[in-house]
Amino acid sequence: MPKQIFDQDEFLELSDKASECRVKRLPEKVKLKLRTDRYLYTLVTNTADAEAILEQVRCRVVEARPGAEEI
Repeated sequence: MPKQIFDQDEFLELSDKASECRVKRLPEKVKLKLRTDRYLYTLVTNTADAEAILEQVRCRVVEARPGAEEI
């Protein structure tokens, strides 16, 4: 089941338990998705904040759909 997170600190704590962090880049926002054994946690943020968060994430970072064209 997916869950949305609104707190960046909680997202970073959950990254300890996550197997990977998927990054989905959209024109005006970035979605960061943590895959754990039980849930898929999503944090929606802007590009600048996303880069700062990704430097602190403690799991593997995977770009979702690299090279895919934006519609």
